[in-house]
Amino acid sequence: MSSLDRRRFLAMTAGAGALTAVPAWMQVALANDLQKAKAEGEAVFYANITAVEPVMAAFQQDTGIKGLYTRISSSKFIPTILTEAQAGKLLADVVQSPLPMVEMLAKNKILAPYTSPAAKDYPAWATSNDLYTSFGIEYVSYLYNTDLVKSEDVPQNYADLGNPKWRDKIVMADPATHASTIAWLIALKEQYFKTEDDWMAYVKALAANKPMFVASFGPTPAPIESGEKLVAISMPKYIVTKAPAPLGWGPKEGPLFGAARAIAVTESAPHPAAARAFMDFWLSKEAMQILASKVGEYVLAPGVFPNIPGIDKVEVKPARDLSDKELKKWGREFKTIFSGR
Repeated sequence: MSSLDRRRFLAMTAGAGALTAVPAWMQVALANDLQKAKAEGEAVFYANITAVEPVMAAFQQDTGIKGLYTRISSSKFIPTILTEAQAGKLLADVVQSPLPMVEMLAKNKILAPYTSPAAKDYPAWATSNDLYTSFGIEYVSYLYNTDLVKSEDVPQNYADLGNPKWRDKIVMADPATHASTIAWLIALKEQYFKTEDDWMAYVKALAANKPMFVASFGPTPAPIESGEKLVAISMPKYIVTKAPAPLGWGPKEGPLFGAARAIAVTESAPHPAAARAFMDFWLSKEAMQILASKVGEYVLAPGVFPNIPGIDKVEVKPARDLSDKELKKWGREFKTIFSGR
């Protein structure tokens, strides 16, 4: 820390008698030379997460550094970044996406080592690689219409979705093509059902209920809100982002599974100090509370949960990353099962 930073740090903490006079995340950023970050003026953020504008606004308010957010769809995320990097024109200082995509960027030498002290209390698995840090899990379960599904009929566990009473009443992302749904189904096989036969019986029972397919999780809540369908294999976060829609979630006994999300600084970051400051802020309890409360995300900061009744009592576990070969194999198999051929 430079002498200027030390004087500023002491001034900010003067009279308080403790470091708690400034937010913990800013203590980290000060140690990483916040003055350099301020001089750089902005941090460019590429991601495919939605509704993060409150986090960007809080970052700028706390630091005076502009957070410039570019949302890139999952299908275009890797090609866009690799194309810009190969041309020597990558604009992103920080990137964030589901873990497999970040791992791919690491393999292509797009990322710079940086482990933020802001994540010191995160689970060990989330900080095991110095090129990126996992900060949340895209948790998947099922939603139902609380106005139209009687309390005694609410599905109590995953197997209940195979009950014939839900025939033609379920919506889900297409398990033949949607990678996150494929990974979720495989997580149930590997971490939930006791035997593979039990799991396959569940998959076939679910297929027999003729669910309506959509392209991704994003469109799944709408048919539940309207009453067109009653149950969705979807993400509990929509209870927050679609409020006051009549949405409930299960299974309350868990566990829930989903892909880990990760964040990283780019190797050629145009604003490297601002990139580190942004990552420090993103991983802070302040930012994680915004993501949880306003976006409904399940985050890894200890003690921070979305405002969804009961979600703090259930175990949420990362699903295993599937290889391209596995995704193609299971996509073909699920296409056959769900098409009834």
